[in-house]
Amino acid sequence: MTIRHLKRGKPETERAEDDAKVRTLVETTLKDIETRGDAAVSALAEKFDNYAPPSFRLSASEIEAAMSKVSERELTDIRFAQAQIHRFAEAQRASMTDLEIETMPGVILGHRNIPVQSVGCYVPGGKFPIVASAHMSVLTASVAGVPRIAAAAPPQKGAPHPAIVTAMHLAGAHEIYVLCGIQAIGAMALGTQTIRPVDMLVGPGNAYVAEAKRQLFGRVGIDLFAGPTETMVIADETVDAEMCATDLLGQAEHGYNSPAVLVTNSENLARETLSEIERILTILPTTDTASVSWRDYGEIIVCDTYEEMLDVANDIASEHVQVMTDRDDWFLDNMHSYGALFLGPRTNVANGDKVIGTNHTLPTKKAGRYTGGLWVGMFLKTHSYQRVTTDKAATEVGAYCSRLSMLEGFVGHAEQANLRVRRYGVQNVAYGEAAE
Repeated sequence: MTIRHLKRGKPETERAEDDAKVRTLVETTLKDIETRGDAAVSALAEKFDNYAPPSFRLSASEIEAAMSKVSERELTDIRFAQAQIHRFAEAQRASMTDLEIETMPGVILGHRNIPVQSVGCYVPGGKFPIVASAHMSVLTASVAGVPRIAAAAPPQKGAPHPAIVTAMHLAGAHEIYVLCGIQAIGAMALGTQTIRPVDMLVGPGNAYVAEAKRQLFGRVGIDLFAGPTETMVIADETVDAEMCATDLLGQAEHGYNSPAVLVTNSENLARETLSEIERILTILPTTDTASVSWRDYGEIIVCDTYEEMLDVANDIASEHVQVMTDRDDWFLDNMHSYGALFLGPRTNVANGDKVIGTNHTLPTKKAGRYTGGLWVGMFLKTHSYQRVTTDKAATEVGAYCSRLSMLEGFVGHAEQANLRVRRYGVQNVAYGEAAE
């Protein structure tokens, strides 16, 4: 096996140091929010956003005023995107059915899918207002039937962002807050004097948002660790360098620490892509961001075989994986660790980010090894129940339970079962003798 790095990003040791700094800052900030509530949130909003309104929650009239600033074209586009996402989320919800089965005569087992009762949806909007995140989190929670949906997004130029507010409202948010980063996550999870805490936090964000969710996990549920955007392009010579470079930089522009990786079995394509990236960076309007991400987190990996490409891709477990090869279905069948796949040159990660219908909140930092992305099922809790309807079943199951409990040394457990055996078993014998 010969795997060569034509370009590497920051060493893992430096990335770990960056993560440690983020952890410390987030921990201190969350403690402040928990201790001082609204006062801490207000101070953070004024410090980082120069934004200090009487209330961070938008009133109905403020929502209406924000929506009035959205053009008809923008409104039509938002509605189109939400229709695609709603259609796919509804199909996913329909696949999750309640269940009841009689596993043996008189023993009925089942489960019910119950919505989480309150969810906080974070919509990133620092450098770029990610309108699409409102569709992905708020709309999907709404389709799941969540009865209380709180949504938060940063202000833009000292005011709510009209398109984000519109998307949140149309998606079904019950409460809309204009709050950024750690203070938004902390306020929704911990609660303040004016913001009721939620049961679950969802939505992507920068490293600080992802770390805040990580530290709060357990106190509240979270969707997944969705930190800075990651993208991978798996390509062979069926595509050209312009397409590979465009797909890499299209995601690198998200932030200063967005990994972008090309995995290919063509050294020629690898070198041409490297040159094409340099060319595009000279004309890309977001080059200030994309160039830093590419410099520090960009990688080009050249393999000899498709099997090596597959192994590298599964090991990296990137959030977005764009596959453009002569065997895309083979990668679909064999990829097991990733956020979402984008198959063939006609699709791209931006489709998934914005409009096509699948959810764009996806696992990062190798979390694709153990979880998929946000979907309607994450807002549903599957709760089991059991019912024993006959004396015979109570006696038979109880006898097994008693013996197995004693095997483990749980006498109290055994007595729970024994009580049923005595009560319903004796009754059965009496009925049987009487019948005879």
